Amino acid sequence: MTDLAPPRAILAIVVSRIGDTLLATPALRAIAGAWPDAKLTCLAHPKRAEVLRNLPFLHRVGVITKTRAPLLGRLSRQRYDLAFVYGNDRPLLEYAFRVARRTVAFDQADADVNRRLFKAVGLPPHQRLHAVRYRLALLAPLGIAPQGLALSYSVTAAENRWARHRLRAQLAAGARPLVGLQVASFPTKAYRDWPIEHFIELSRRVRSRHPGAHFLIFGGTLERDRTQRLHRELRGCSTHYAGRLSLRQTAALMNQLDLYIGVDTGPTHIMGALHRPMVALYHGYSPSSLLAPLEHPCLYAVDHPQAGPDCSPDESMAAISVDHVWTRVAEALERHPAAVGR
Repeated sequence: MTDLAPPRAILAIVVSRIGDTLLATPALRAIAGAWPDAKLTCLAHPKRAEVLRNLPFLHRVGVITKTRAPLLGRLSRQRYDLAFVYGNDRPLLEYAFRVARRTVAFDQADADVNRRLFKAVGLPPHQRLHAVRYRLALLAPLGIAPQGLALSYSVTAAENRWARHRLRAQLAAGARPLVGLQVASFPTKAYRDWPIEHFIELSRRVRSRHPGAHFLIFGGTLERDRTQRLHRELRGCSTHYAGRLSLRQTAALMNQLDLYIGVDTGPTHIMGALHRPMVALYHGYSPSSLLAPLEHPCLYAVDHPQAGPDCSPDESMAAISVDHVWTRVAEALERHPAAVGR
C-alpha cells in the first residue's frame, strides 16, 4: 500500500457491458478490502448496474453514462477522496476529476489527462492477460492486493423464492436435471455463437441419458428465431424464457439450475459468478484463458480448436464438435447430480 491517507469515500466508475461489469467485481472487492472502513460507490451503465446490486462490499450502486456525465457533479455535495475509472471516455474522467480529490485510470494516451491523474497506469498487453487480472492491474500501483479472483453476483432471498415458485408452477414434478441454455452472444460478437443445430443435438443426447431432463432456454429478442426453433425441437421438455425476463429474474432462475450450457456472453458471466455447474463455450479469438470465470468450483470450459493469439474472429464455432461438448456435459452431470427438491 502507498502512503496515501486512508480514504473515507471511494468512487469506482465501470461503464461497460454485463460481462465486463462482472469482470470488474474482483477489483471492486479488492478496493473495498483495502479500506474496509471506507464507503465504496460504484457507478455503472443504467442497463448494467443491476448486476452489482446487493453486493456486500459496495456501499452504493448508481448509474452514469458518458452523455450524462457532463451534467453531473457540478452542484452535488457528494465528494470522494479517491476515484478509479475504467475505460477512456473523457466525460467520465472529467466527472471523476470534478468529484474526487485523486483519480486513478489506465494511461489515456493524452498527456494533459495523464498529468491530472493521481496514477496513470500502463495498459497491460492486449489479449495476453485474463480480463480479471487486467482490471486488477489498475490497483497495483497503490499496492492493493486481490481479495480472490472469483466473480461476484448476489441473488436475494426474495429472488430465490420467486424462482422456486415459478419453476414449481411451470414444471412437472421431478423434472431433473434442470439445464439452462444460452445459445447466442450479442450481435457484435456473433462469431461466438455455436450453431443451433449443435445445441439441438446436444440437448437430445442429454435427454437420452437423462429422460427427465428439462431445459430452460434463455436469451434476448434478437435471437428469438433460434431460441423458438430450439424450443420446438424440445417440445414437452423445455421452457422458453428468451426475451421474457428481466436480467435479475434470469439470474434467479439460473441459480436453480443443475447445469448451465452457454456461449461466451453476459449471462454466462452471471452464471460464472453464481458458482454453479456450467459448461461454457469459448471462441478461439477470446479463449477461456482470457475470459472464463476464475476460482470457479465446477466450470467445464470448452475452447475452440484454434484457440490462441493468432485465431481470427472469422473462425467458425462449428469447429467445436457436439461430441466434444457432450463429453464435458456428461462429466458435469455425473460429478454434480441433480439436486432434487432444491
